[in-house]
Amino acid sequence: MFQKHREKELKERQQIYRWATWKEGLPLTIAAGTKDDLPPNMRFHEEKRRDFEWTMKAGALEMVLKRVYTFLSSWDRLEDFDQIFWGQKSALAEKVHQRWQDDEFFGYQFLNGANPMLLRRSTSLPSRLVLPTGMEELRAQLEKELENSSLFEADFILLDGIPANVIRGEKQYLAAPLIMLKMEPNGKLLPMVIQIQPPNPSSPTPPLFLPSDPPLAWLLAKSWVRNSDFQLHQLQYHLLNTHLVAEVIAVATMRCLPGLHPVFKLLIPHIRYTMEINTRARTQLISEGGIFDKAVSTGGGGHVQLVRQAMAQLTYCSLCPPDDLADRGLLGIPSALYAHDALRLWEIIARYVEGIVHLFYHRDDTVRGDPELQAWCREITEVGLCQAQDRGFPVSFQSQNQLCHFLTMCVFTCTAQHAAINQGQLDWYAWVPNAPCTMRMPPPTTKEDVTMATVMGSLPDVRQACLQMTITWHLGRRQPDMVPLGHHKEKYFSGPKAKAVLNQFQTDLENLEKEITARNEQLDLPYEYLKPSHIENSVTI
Repeated sequence: MFQKHREKELKERQQIYRWATWKEGLPLTIAAGTKDDLPPNMRFHEEKRRDFEWTMKAGALEMVLKRVYTFLSSWDRLEDFDQIFWGQKSALAEKVHQRWQDDEFFGYQFLNGANPMLLRRSTSLPSRLVLPTGMEELRAQLEKELENSSLFEADFILLDGIPANVIRGEKQYLAAPLIMLKMEPNGKLLPMVIQIQPPNPSSPTPPLFLPSDPPLAWLLAKSWVRNSDFQLHQLQYHLLNTHLVAEVIAVATMRCLPGLHPVFKLLIPHIRYTMEINTRARTQLISEGGIFDKAVSTGGGGHVQLVRQAMAQLTYCSLCPPDDLADRGLLGIPSALYAHDALRLWEIIARYVEGIVHLFYHRDDTVRGDPELQAWCREITEVGLCQAQDRGFPVSFQSQNQLCHFLTMCVFTCTAQHAAINQGQLDWYAWVPNAPCTMRMPPPTTKEDVTMATVMGSLPDVRQACLQMTITWHLGRRQPDMVPLGHHKEKYFSGPKAKAVLNQFQTDLENLEKEITARNEQLDLPYEYLKPSHIENSVTI
């Protein structure tokens, strides 16, 4: 009888929660054309819905006011961006406004900014970095840093060949830069050389930009890097690696695990609102005529192509910080604050997951013998992530350890990783020149011709800049009905042992909060995104 009840529950749920393909080559999504098609218990509560829709209207009004305010004024100097730099912003956004042109501040963002996911320690000089004759001194400097293990790189090659948007009849531009940086003994990361485009038959030796170049040429080269970082951050690391992966976990959980299943109880707090926020994104943000099409250089179809290429490279290891940070050579760097906090949170979440799993699965064969759990695993890897077993995702669980590792990845992705990637938008993207959403002129091919007119002609116009500020405030701000990590509105586990595991989890998070607060008091730029009290329990925005 008991088994029949579970089967009936899942059969009904599988009718309600159906898979759909939004775009070929991307993870599957919940079958819902609009938010109104979603199952009622996956919808925003009234307070959340009102706040979401009110802030969209408030943002649109602020945008109109800024456009009116700048209507008759010039837009030909960097200071002209000050005309729209008012309204909703943070203390860190003000620091970005003051210091965005500094090389040290530029380098810092690769470690602890909105996108700390691309930087890696170099193990050799990249083959695409063509050093022409006359640059022997630069080669010697790079090789010296390489020998000292202090050479780092960020390669945006994923953008190569992606078609650029056309906005209101005007062509936009994309590049695929490579940047080499060195880490000073004091932990500062400084750029050494930027190659804006990879070599190709028409330009086998693309120009290299150096800190010693004319200041505007160097600034424009860095702006190209920041524009490219904006694209990969939003599409690969934010949309794909957190939102779409979290939605696959959410739909598979509702389809495969009955309400009494311990893994259902473990995960249900971490999938709240995810289906609705993603459905809204597909109808407002990345849809045809949506915000990406209106203001971002990868909009107009390039964004879908980019996510498709990122999906082909999405590995299981890349979603697990201990593996990802080791692969990128970022372990044990005192100034890598994202890396440090991500590892601590991974350990704390892993201890919590192990505590719950060991209450219900006493041996490896209990894991192997749970058909619902095995069906859930296959549903995520083979169905939702479209045969991702080729990229290291499991198709079955053979042991307690394997199950715990996978569940830790699920909880970490839906909570800490999304917090690290989402919250920085408000700080780092409000001052538009620091992270231009689009570029309106092709990348420079010479250094001597770069003028202020070139820089301003490349950066977003007033309309695009206003839209960038509005949307990053809307998406990056703290949510009014936020539930912090480890604090559950409903009590899913009733036994005293499970309650003890949850209490220990909350204590561990409180201790980490104190550690991070104490560390941040010593820092010029505090790193707050992975403070447990700032991490939401699910992907809700």
